[in-house]
Amino acid sequence: MDRPADRWPSAIDVPRWTDKYFSRTAEVVRRFGDSQVTYAVFMRRPVLFAARLATDWLRAVCAERGTEVVIEALYKEADWVGAGEPMLHLTGSLIDLSELETLFLQKLGACCVAAYNAYHMCMDLPRVAFLAMDARHCAGTEMAELMAYAAAVGGERAQIKADAKGFIGNATDATAHYFGQAEGKGTMPHSLIGYAGSTVRAAEMFHETHPDVELVVLVDYFGQEITDALEVCRRFPDLAAEGRLGVRLDTHGGRFIEGLDTQTSYEVLERNASDAIRGYRSEPELRNLIGTGVSAAAIWHMREELDLAGYPKVRIVASSGFSPAKCRVMAYANTPIDVIGTGSFLPDNWNETYATADIIAYDGLPRVKVGREFLLKKREVPARDRG
Repeated sequence: MDRPADRWPSAIDVPRWTDKYFSRTAEVVRRFGDSQVTYAVFMRRPVLFAARLATDWLRAVCAERGTEVVIEALYKEADWVGAGEPMLHLTGSLIDLSELETLFLQKLGACCVAAYNAYHMCMDLPRVAFLAMDARHCAGTEMAELMAYAAAVGGERAQIKADAKGFIGNATDATAHYFGQAEGKGTMPHSLIGYAGSTVRAAEMFHETHPDVELVVLVDYFGQEITDALEVCRRFPDLAAEGRLGVRLDTHGGRFIEGLDTQTSYEVLERNASDAIRGYRSEPELRNLIGTGVSAAAIWHMREELDLAGYPKVRIVASSGFSPAKCRVMAYANTPIDVIGTGSFLPDNWNETYATADIIAYDGLPRVKVGREFLLKKREVPARDRG
């Protein structure tokens, strides 16, 4: 399998994709004499260190250009990094590194924020398995590669730190290897239900075509989540009894799931997680607890109905807007989710994803612009990763 670094902009493409002021700076320095410089790379918000794809690309493109860069990683992968803390030092020719800064930073900042988000989602719900379903929300395949990698980094940190299930897979074959999988996961979109004409028929068609794939059936298409879920269970009783059947809730925010309204949503949570609604809750938190769409009450309602009908091993897969904030609310209610499909670990506030690099030394002499002196505090680093 080829690496992202083999597909991303090559040496010949760098001048076309870099900021023009960097390429013009390289021309100036080439005329008046090169300088050996050290860049400090940092971000303005807390993140997890997720730099491998960026540094892999930097090594590959430098090798292609016949130049050398010394990469000093100040943290290990998945380490927590505070706001303004230098994450990396890059040392090399100003001519060479000047043109590479734009493309290197593109591959770093969003990864670190997405990994941070993925980690906190997994920590809030350590008994829930996550699937990275971000691909269709990404701006092209390069971003999809970065985001899948980031989810894997954040999920693995949660697995190590809290024995969380973390991210167990994703939606596409191309990036499944980040999760130790041979292919992407997922069963059916709404279009298959519409094509089949009924939820049960879609399940039958899918299972006949993919008998070895665990059957997870989308149940909100006709607005009859409970009715259709139970009908599917009755159609596949053996799968239901073996724990090989799941129902996916993806109800949009314009309506309640079948059988609920505001009052009955409160009643469901009163029976199952009363503490969740007795403390102070903000309006967004209340929407995720007892509102429309895939709320905590909706998931508890589905669990109650499945258990009452004799299907306690049927799993519940939840999707639709599962951001870090929504996951935190689901934890308040001890919501019985088995799997969450989410792309909402993608950064929401993109101006927080901008990684920044400043030169902090020229030919070994410390020098940095006024106001960035804090970047000098980790100047001496014993371990070096030479690319």
